[in-house]
Amino acid sequence: MALSDQQPDKVIVYKAIDGYELSLHVFNPPGHQSSDSRPAVVFFFGGGWVGGQPEHFYRQSAYFASRGMVAISAEYRIKKIHSTSPKEALIDGKSAIRWVRINAQALGIDPTKIVAGGGSAGGHIAAATATSKGFNEPDEDATISARPNALVLFNPVLDTGPDGYGYGRVKDYWRDFSPLHNLDANTPPTIIFLGTEDKIIPVAVAESYQKKMNENKTRCDLFLYANESHGFFNNSKYAETLLEADRFLVSLGYLGTKPEQ
Repeated sequence: MALSDQQPDKVIVYKAIDGYELSLHVFNPPGHQSSDSRPAVVFFFGGGWVGGQPEHFYRQSAYFASRGMVAISAEYRIKKIHSTSPKEALIDGKSAIRWVRINAQALGIDPTKIVAGGGSAGGHIAAATATSKGFNEPDEDATISARPNALVLFNPVLDTGPDGYGYGRVKDYWRDFSPLHNLDANTPPTIIFLGTEDKIIPVAVAESYQKKMNENKTRCDLFLYANESHGFFNNSKYAETLLEADRFLVSLGYLGTKPEQ
């Protein structure tokens, strides 16, 4: 199915700020009812915190909806449209997860089974909603957790430290912003997909991330794809990465096993 053929079942404004409305593009499973209590996945698009659009994850969202999850592709503030910094992108990511959890009953979602996913800078946002302690919108109820219960990360930005990606834009707050530097025993189960020829995200960073998670006795599955570059997951290895993500969520009990698995 072509990207243009896939459209969300509904688009819901979850946040209004500085004159802008930010929306969640929601894909529901067939026959979904608000009385259901299904796992959910919230995707964040890539684009270096500068550009991008929710449509980038429409294909994955449509797939996981077909598998029985409520799948959401989230809008967040980016530099090109909102003249914002990476910090605002993460604040919005936390707002999105928190909003979904607060409204879980109306959405037909199980608030204890919310997955965050994303690619590149969107992968950073997903990971940082689980690892960063701050970056909460001041007027939101911070007693409602913005931490997802699992992570599905496609060539994610994991290190924003002095040797990592985007340091020049986040140097004033990088230590709290960088997922690699904020892993702990509460980091949720994680799956990471990365091409070995990625010029933006070094393989060594993902391997260090996995090692730290293992040391914390938390689960981190790392899949490396030979000779693949940045953004491969939406092109040459779309089907393969989707199947591995599916298997990961089956193993967590979020999806039922398909016959071919």
